[in-house]
Amino acid sequence: MSTIIEIQGLTKKYGDLTALNDLNLNIQEGEVFGFIGPNGAGKTTTMRILTTLLKPTSGKAWVAGESVIGNPRAVRRNIGYMPDFFGVYDDMKVWEYLDFFAACYDIPQTTRLGMVDDLLALVDLSHKKDAFVDSLSRGMKQRLCLARTLAHDPQVLILDEPASGLDPRARIEIRELLRELKTMGKTIFFSSHILSEVADICTSIAILEAGGLVAYGDMAEMKRQLRAHRLIQVRALGDLMPLQEFLLRHEAVDGIITSEEADIPSDSLRFDFTGDDEALGQLLASLIANNFQVVGFQEETGDLEDVFLQVTKGLVN
Repeated sequence: MSTIIEIQGLTKKYGDLTALNDLNLNIQEGEVFGFIGPNGAGKTTTMRILTTLLKPTSGKAWVAGESVIGNPRAVRRNIGYMPDFFGVYDDMKVWEYLDFFAACYDIPQTTRLGMVDDLLALVDLSHKKDAFVDSLSRGMKQRLCLARTLAHDPQVLILDEPASGLDPRARIEIRELLRELKTMGKTIFFSSHILSEVADICTSIAILEAGGLVAYGDMAEMKRQLRAHRLIQVRALGDLMPLQEFLLRHEAVDGIITSEEADIPSDSLRFDFTGDDEALGQLLASLIANNFQVVGFQEETGDLEDVFLQVTKGLVN
């Protein structure tokens, strides 16, 4: 895969306030890239720079090989941008709304007729073609706005909080739509506060805090790297005290939690493990060799919220 978004030392200052500080990112073609962080972290600032709506104080960025500073017109041709707050024309019908934006990209009228139908089918709004925009639910308006970003068939979609304010069903619809766009070969760069949904569809993520990058990389690999320790739960028959004492003698076991201290089954123990996969396998073999009747032995995997809380702990907003 080739790099389709490249960011080098991107910085944006407003007087004494640094909204974005020396950001460096490379996003590969075809990725679904999640950009996460609290309000004020610099996510929207980054997106506005990438979409040529805001000039950086320093640094450079390229989208599809075009400089956002040196050739903004070419960048706009390659991207579809969905802001966190977008305007709609309430006195327009749905098909007129899409037709208007397609015309803004100089798409011929003969082409626009079929294109509008295709876009409405993609976002499941064909049945609303002749409805007025202001009659749509918020979720439908979000899908319509996403269809608008696709009018000129861009390579890259930059979506700022696409699921913001939606009910659970509408969020699921947006998520499934993003999956479909990925299968169509689109590169998707989007921000979100809904961390579990980012984890569900993204190939890689970046975590931003106070204008600075605090974590960045492949989803699965980043979870492994950022975890301070591994959490293992073992279930065994009989008295657990000998098992607990045995585990505590192991150099890679760092603390044990019982059912009296956490919400785990009464026949189980949970412990922190600082070793690698080989050491974990050896520990399990050792338990069996010492006649412990182990009936369950598994690693508990943290979710994206665990990663986010860990890497932003102690940082100033």
